[in-house]
Order: sequence, then structure tokens, then C-alpha cells
Amino acid sequence: MIKELQRANKIVQRINKLAAFSEDKHCLTRTYGSKAFIEARNKVEAWMKEAGLQTRIDNIGNVRGKLQSQYKDAKTFVIGSHIDSVINAGWYDGPLGVLTGIDLLEQLISSKVKIPFHIELIAFCDEEGCRFHTTYLGSKVVAGLFEEPLLETKDENGISLKDVIEEMGGNIARLEEDGIALDDWAGYFEIHIEQGPVLFNKNIPVAIVTAIAGQCRIGVIFRGEAGHAGTVPMDMRKDALACAAEFILATESYAGKNKKNIVATIGKLHILNSAGNVIPGEVICSLDIRSANDAILNSSCDEIKNIAGDICKTRNVDLEWNLIQKSKPVICNIEMNNLLVQAITASNVEKIELISGAGHDAVPISAVAPVAMLFVRCFKGISHNPLENVELKDIAAAIKVSDNFIRDFVQTFKL
Repeated sequence: MIKELQRANKIVQRINKLAAFSEDKHCLTRTYGSKAFIEARNKVEAWMKEAGLQTRIDNIGNVRGKLQSQYKDAKTFVIGSHIDSVINAGWYDGPLGVLTGIDLLEQLISSKVKIPFHIELIAFCDEEGCRFHTTYLGSKVVAGLFEEPLLETKDENGISLKDVIEEMGGNIARLEEDGIALDDWAGYFEIHIEQGPVLFNKNIPVAIVTAIAGQCRIGVIFRGEAGHAGTVPMDMRKDALACAAEFILATESYAGKNKKNIVATIGKLHILNSAGNVIPGEVICSLDIRSANDAILNSSCDEIKNIAGDICKTRNVDLEWNLIQKSKPVICNIEMNNLLVQAITASNVEKIELISGAGHDAVPISAVAPVAMLFVRCFKGISHNPLENVELKDIAAAIKVSDNFIRDFVQTFKL
């Protein structure tokens, strides 16, 4: 385990260096297309080159490092995660998988193992979706699932996705060329922190992901009527914020009653033209609903929409309900997970299986390739938070399991 700890220490050192590329000097914020993102992207590409990979930055902004197979017409096995972040982020969400991937390929290159497929390590450019509120931009391009209308999506400053791609040197006319053809996929593997407390509480370093919850992202707008705070009687108001507040509590209550099947979160609230002496006339909020059961996810979205409609009707406030994004639950590949079980057993680690409540780049990739994920224990399960942390011994365990998994996958893969 000493060698794995040394490798883990190198990964952590790189994670610390990558965290310096931030839009905010007081915390880590690295959104798609920002100067900090471009600097981080260039650093990751340099590390890939240092490892001996053939590198390129594709048109959407993914960093891609390839280890070529000697076999003609070989398929492509992808190892991936992301390097963008949420606002005020932790350092390990995404970069751990990318930088561990570099380490894994360094070991393969040094061992001179003949691989039956190309291995492409991809640092995806936009998994979190913070800037344009559309997740998986990078992995959708690689999967060949990018939707052209997304190019007209604008950020809060009115800058379009199209403009950002072109500012970074990408060519929107060639996005389709960056996809891996359906018949060329050998599989996909992602290493990621758990972002939950199960492994921490059980003191187990890694877990096999069996499924990824489906997700609905909805933009909700409440339109009431702005008015003077001192002159409009309480029973004659069309207060959009009070309406939104009631909806937020009602959503929490609904999800609490159905906590075995769903989670629901309202994480963003915007009051238009707000002032201390003005009754809020329009409020915009986000809604995030997740479930590992697609039927329950759909019915929950419908029921919460009906709840919003009833509240608005009572308060005489107009409702606008915009489905921004929907992804179905993903079932991870059984054969690849069996190899992960084998790898975990060989590493003398207790086997545990988890469903991911968080979305990952594996979601769009699952539409075109078999996917597998390995979770790594993180401090108290904290994520999307500067307190996010992973111990060296847990990274070392993830390295050992991943080494075993890739070795077994290479040996069992049929050309």
C-alpha cells in the first residue's frame, strides 16, 4: 500500500494546485468558459502530456488525453470526470476522478501492457451546469447527444453558450465531430467522491455505484403584482415572494413525506426589482427533483407542479413552469460491476453498493456505452462545500481497486 499512498499524495498535490485556478480568490469557483476554467484546463492538459498521452482540447472545451492501442480498429474505453465547479466549491468533486485517471494511465504506460482498446481520459468541461443551468455539456458532445438549441442559451450576463465556445477557440460547426461513434465504445469508468455520508459513517473507503438517480430541473416563475409596502392592505396583495415561500415549504413537506423515493431542493431564488419598501412582484426559483425510479420521478414532478398551481390560485399569482432538463435514472453495467466486485475483493476492501443521488457525466454516456462508477469516501459526506476532503488512505484504496479493475477489464475484453 506504500506505493499507492505515494501515488495518492501526488494526486492530492495536483488537486491543491488546480484549486488555485478560481474566479474568486476567497474560495473555489470555476465555471465553464471562465478565465479560471481555461487556466485549469490548460494545466490538466499539461499533466496529461507529461504522463505520455496524446492530448487535444475539443470544440466544447473538454481536455482529452489518449493512450493508443496497437490493434487496428480498436474501440475506445473512456475514463472521465469533470473540472468545472459549483460556486464556493470543494476541491475534490470532479478533479479527483480526472487526476486519478492520469495516475492510472501513467502506470499502464510504465507497465507496457498491451491494451485491446484505446483509452481516452476526458476532463469534461461542464458537468455542474452553474453558468448556463444545463448540465453535461461536455459529456453530451462526446456521447453525440448535444442539442443544437443549447447554443442560444444565455448566462446571467446575456452571453450565449455559442459566444463562449467561440471565445475559447471552439468551432460550433464541428461539435458533432468530437463525439465517439456508437460502435466505437468499449465502456466508461468514472471515479468520484460519494458526496454523501454512507462510506464515512461505515468507515469504508470505496463503493460500487449500481445506479444514478434520475433528475428534473425546473425553472419556476411566480408573477404577482409589485406595490407599495405601506399602502396595499395585506388581504389585497399579490405577493410573489410570499407565494414562492409557501411553495418552498410545501415542496419540502411533500419530499419529506416521500423521502424513501425522492429528494427535492430549491437552491436558488431571485427577486426581480427587489427593495425593502416594495411588495415583490416577480420571483424566479430553481427546483431540483431526483429519484432512482423514473415513474416516481415523473409523478412527483406532476404533483409538485399541481401544488404550485393550487398555491398560486389561492394567492392570485400567475405561475410559469419551465422544464429545463430531465434525465432518466441510469443502471450501471452489471458485467463491469462484477469486475469491480472482483477488484475490491482482491484489494481486501469490504464490498458496498450505493445508488448515486447526484448526477454525473456517466448519465449521458450511459445512453451510448456501458458505464461503471467507483465512489470514494469523503469527509462526513460533505460536498459542494469548501469543507470537502478525502483522506490519502481512501485515495490509495481507490487507486488499488481501479488498477485491479482496469487489469481485469483488459484481460477479459473481447476484440
